[in-house]
Amino acid sequence: MGALRDVGRPPNAIGSAVVSDLSPVFGTVRVEIRRLDPDLPLPRYAHPGDAGADLVTAEDVVLAPGERATVRTGIAIALPDGYAAFIHPRSGLAARHGLTVVNAPGTVDAGYRGEIKVPLLNTDPATPVKLTRGDRIAQLVIQRVERAAFVEVDELSDSARGAGGFGSTGGHAAGAEQS
Repeated sequence: MGALRDVGRPPNAIGSAVVSDLSPVFGTVRVEIRRLDPDLPLPRYAHPGDAGADLVTAEDVVLAPGERATVRTGIAIALPDGYAAFIHPRSGLAARHGLTVVNAPGTVDAGYRGEIKVPLLNTDPATPVKLTRGDRIAQLVIQRVERAAFVEVDELSDSARGAGGFGSTGGHAAGAEQS
């Protein structure tokens, strides 16, 4: 087993109520938020133009290689109808530590009012990952969503792709037949 890695936290993570400026390019939607843990920061956008707001862990967690855990964030939200929130992995944690969101992206429906929890997985085969309360663990992306009106038909309309599925467009040498 390798050395324990601490993923670190942003400056002023605990107790900070920083609200970052939103880029004028993006529209905004009002999202009610309830702090279940008053000492943790609200989700925030790290940079202008970012699509995802950082979520932090409300608890200390150590994930052994291959281990998964559902991690509390200390917040609950109320989305307006017609919106959903999607929980994505943080690319730096995935690239440097092998930490990912198991059901990426996780979906938070507009009607859900409970605590947002993030199912994390340590994909590193040898090194545990240590998360400290207040560490950024995932990104929350708010998007407008459409509801489908499903219409049953006997046959589907044609398309250029047809029924071509997994690997049908090629692009990977390992799957190519050699002559």
